[in-house]
Amino acid sequence: MANVFIFPTTSLILSDLVARFGHTPLSAAMQIREIVQTPGLESPPLQITPEDPKKGLRWAAVEVPAGVRGRMSLYGPLLDRAEAAIIVNNADFSFGCMGCARTNELLMFLIRKKGIPVLDLEYPANEEEGVEFVAAIKRFLDSLPGGRA
Repeated sequence: MANVFIFPTTSLILSDLVARFGHTPLSAAMQIREIVQTPGLESPPLQITPEDPKKGLRWAAVEVPAGVRGRMSLYGPLLDRAEAAIIVNNADFSFGCMGCARTNELLMFLIRKKGIPVLDLEYPANEEEGVEFVAAIKRFLDSLPGGRA
């Protein structure tokens, strides 16, 4: 079973597909759940503490906006654990919205720099492409250590 970083990290569909094929999805939902359930979080609607942008300095320079560093304090630990990644480009907002173009660019750079297996897909535009989209994800996941292939 491999730890698979999904992008967009908010995609419940990708998270479910990864889990269904026997791997661990690394998504924002689990990371946020952990933070919200941690005792001492004073502002749950914001889901961030004043320390989070400082933690983000591990992945982004001090000159980078605090919002990027704050997001990287969520996504960076996931990326560190990743053994593979699935990237869906040009996804519909309902598929999973990331909300920050600069964070997205940094994540793409860090994923490729890490040198892990990556499946890079375009969001499907019709039913036929959707079937191939899921089939490509299945083939990729089956090829990973602990996969069904």
